[in-house]
Amino acid sequence: MHQERQPKVACFGEILWDLFPGKDKQAGGAPFNVGYHLHQMGIDVHAISAVGKDALGDELLQRLSGWKLSDAGIQRSDTHATSTVVATIDEDNEAHYEIKEGVAWDYIELLSADQELLKNADAFVFGSLATRNEVSRNTLFQLVENARYCVFDVNLRPPFVDKNVLLALLEKADLVKFNLAELNLVLSFLGKEYANELDGMSFLQDHFRLSEIILSRGASGATYFTKENNFTLPATKIKVNDTVGSGDSFLAGFLSGSLLGLNAKEALEQGICLSGFVTTQSGACPDYTKADIEAMKEKYRNQS
Repeated sequence: MHQERQPKVACFGEILWDLFPGKDKQAGGAPFNVGYHLHQMGIDVHAISAVGKDALGDELLQRLSGWKLSDAGIQRSDTHATSTVVATIDEDNEAHYEIKEGVAWDYIELLSADQELLKNADAFVFGSLATRNEVSRNTLFQLVENARYCVFDVNLRPPFVDKNVLLALLEKADLVKFNLAELNLVLSFLGKEYANELDGMSFLQDHFRLSEIILSRGASGATYFTKENNFTLPATKIKVNDTVGSGDSFLAGFLSGSLLGLNAKEALEQGICLSGFVTTQSGACPDYTKADIEAMKEKYRNQS
């Protein structure tokens, strides 16, 4: 398909170093990971975050530059350090994070350049973690008002879960990505008993006037849900290396496909295949090309 203009997406929130036991530190943060994968899949990405004026901040900006990702939206803080997160991996290959507070991305300021950029961006991606501090939270709620298409990756990180903020962000969203635990929690906040996935998504769609919901179901694949249409696709059959950032790559695969003209089923397939590929690699942001993901799709279509 001939693309007249490269789609542009702004990603808001945490940018940080993940510190894994016995490994080199890895650049991370969910919105940042989504941005990396969107960029790899052919989208023009604008990351809105903050790092400290310190060596770790310099290194993060160098990493962005190495990946040919713009750092125009990354603020530098004199008073708050670049974020580090101590990560541990359990016996099921799942990551758990100790996320220090009072870091640079807790204090993302509202800049008119970001507001202007959002008016022309095709999508605005954000999560819930960056709302834990009032400064970044206020900035996000003001930026959302300028966005044409809001993508909320719920991505809960206890203890940083605020019912009122969560529900307010759902009011603003066009596309929401949940996992099953997050879907259950939001339903419980609204006093709705969980009957099944489709009933829950239908309830939330009506309640928040959401145009699209994606439910990531791990090894059981993923479900796409709109008023008119819903379907589930299976996961890829792969050998898991690690699951760090798999949800972020899944969202980026879906969103990039959708913005570049794939239909919903093709976009969901792309999300599943990109996530599957990333889980066979080490870390949230491995090196790859679109051809690698096309090869993964070919395998996926042939799996029994």
